[in-house]
Amino acid sequence: MKMSLSRIQSLSLAAVLKDCSDQLDIVGYTLTVQIGREQSTAESQEKARLTKLRRDCQYISQQVSKLYLELEEKQSFSSLLQVVEEEEQRREEENKRREAMRELEQRKHTVMRLDEEIIQKNKKLKDMDQQLRDLEQQLTEQSSQIAKEKKLEEKTIERELQKTQLETMQTEKLLEDKLELVQVKLKEEKRVHEESEKFLQNRHKELQQLLQQWQQSTKQMLQEKEQQLNSVSCKRTVNLDRLTEMRRKFREMEQVVMEDREEQEKLRQQQAEVKAATKLQAWWRGCMVRRGLGSFKKAEEGKKGKKKKKEGKKKKK
Repeated sequence: MKMSLSRIQSLSLAAVLKDCSDQLDIVGYTLTVQIGREQSTAESQEKARLTKLRRDCQYISQQVSKLYLELEEKQSFSSLLQVVEEEEQRREEENKRREAMRELEQRKHTVMRLDEEIIQKNKKLKDMDQQLRDLEQQLTEQSSQIAKEKKLEEKTIERELQKTQLETMQTEKLLEDKLELVQVKLKEEKRVHEESEKFLQNRHKELQQLLQQWQQSTKQMLQEKEQQLNSVSCKRTVNLDRLTEMRRKFREMEQVVMEDREEQEKLRQQQAEVKAATKLQAWWRGCMVRRGLGSFKKAEEGKKGKKKKKEGKKKKK
């Protein structure tokens, strides 16, 4: 599944991943220096742990670099999903291998225990066989002794022979009973082993089903997280677009307000200039009228002539 991102998102994520890759390189170098300082044998476990941690850092750094290149070139992160799937497969195979090794180890211990029990039982049988041989040897000695004393004590020898044969039969019967008991015990142990093996197989199937359920739930959670990431990315893109549009409108409104202020300032200045000019003209006209300057001087002289003529006519009367 290929997940595409916008150019801005891919560049942002690529910058973050580049920083993470640099930090991982620094951590790897620090671990290398620290591993070089671990010289004593008592700190071998710590050195092994640091070596494993350094390998993990190098692996993560490589995957981050691949993801960085993919985001920068293709604006997607499909390699990350592929790495996650490979890691899940590797863990599943590792768990299967460990389970198989554990089961094999258990079977091995069971077989070894059965072998030890069989060896002990064989040893007991050998001891019984040795006792039987000793008895046979004793019987042979007794038979030779009876042969020497046959002529003298035939009846006694016959009785001894009968007694010896009876003891031999009892011994053989005892050995047969013990052998049958051993065979019964072996059959019982074999049955217990088969039941244990069947139980382990059933348990293995149950664990496999549980593992599949966990894998399905993990995949479902991963899909939900991807959907949430996509929705958050879409909302972030929409919010960025809205913010850009609002900034543009704000700049336009601010420009309109500034232009309106400038126009009002110009209008106010023009009104002030007109008012000042009107006042100045009124003041100047008053000065001209009071002093009789310019056109106002002729008008004043005409008025004075008319006044003189009126006064002359009044005197003639």
